[in-house]
Amino acid sequence: MSTEPPPGSGQQPPEDDPFRKQPPPGQGSGSPYDQNYGNQPPQPPPYGGGGGDPYGGGSYPTDPLAGMPPLADSGRRTLARIIDLILVGIIVWLLTWAFGVHEYDVGSNGASYAKSLGQSLIAAVLYIGYDTVMMAKSGQTLGKKWLGLRVANLDNGSTPSVQTNLIRAAVLWIPFAFCCACIWTAICGGWSFFDKPYKQGLHDKAAKTVVVSTR
Repeated sequence: MSTEPPPGSGQQPPEDDPFRKQPPPGQGSGSPYDQNYGNQPPQPPPYGGGGGDPYGGGSYPTDPLAGMPPLADSGRRTLARIIDLILVGIIVWLLTWAFGVHEYDVGSNGASYAKSLGQSLIAAVLYIGYDTVMMAKSGQTLGKKWLGLRVANLDNGSTPSVQTNLIRAAVLWIPFAFCCACIWTAICGGWSFFDKPYKQGLHDKAAKTVVVSTR
């Protein structure tokens, strides 16, 4: 009697994300020690660990970065973010100018506050929408694309989902637009300069993503 499962039962569909990380070289779908070449008996893994740790810790197979491109340089990340700030900032300025919504206005305090809040709302929506839509396609904004960077899920290297990108963008841009402006951007993004081992900004930590190099 055949022990093969019937077609369509328990089989996983092929992965269609071109960025999903691959297993390390020489590591297939199963253990390399399960294969018997010719009449040679299978050899046990060194020190009984079977991983990158020669003392049996097996730390390499559990490393989320295994099989992924190298982490992006924080300086290039900062430059890419500045490019995106300028691009979207121009659109924000044009819209607020067209609708007469300016951050500073001569008049009563109430009118000035309303206009400032309106501009902040427009900025928040545009920045969040820009990051979410652009990175849901390829993990890249225009700034990241031009500088050879990409956002990836930490656990498998794939392109983050819309929900993940929305969380990441909200953590970055809501405080920026409504209260902390450039101070929050510097703290949130600048965290990657000191974070180890994944060089994550605070928005990366919230969304469980990393930024990798595509070059």
